Amino acid sequence: MDELIKEINKFRDERNWRQYHNPKDLSLSLSLEASELLENFQWVSAEEGAEKNLQNIEEELADVFIYGLMMADDLGIDMEEAILRKLEKNRKKYPEK
Repeated sequence: MDELIKEINKFRDERNWRQYHNPKDLSLSLSLEASELLENFQWVSAEEGAEKNLQNIEEELADVFIYGLMMADDLGIDMEEAILRKLEKNRKKYPEK
């Protein structure tokens, strides 16, 4: 994951976009990209949306992850650890049936 974050930050820095990437604006962008992901399923079934729009779904999902990883990196959050902690919390909250 560290190499991926380095590559994302390199892309950002090569374009001098760091100035626009604060937690508020990254959160906003993450939300906008998630909405664009959702558009792939508007007015169609889940199956039809995935079948017809898989390439765009992949791209929008990548955008969501890119913004999320940039935000985590900027805030010093280790996403692997955060995900593992969240899974453990959810295991307690939602035990197996």
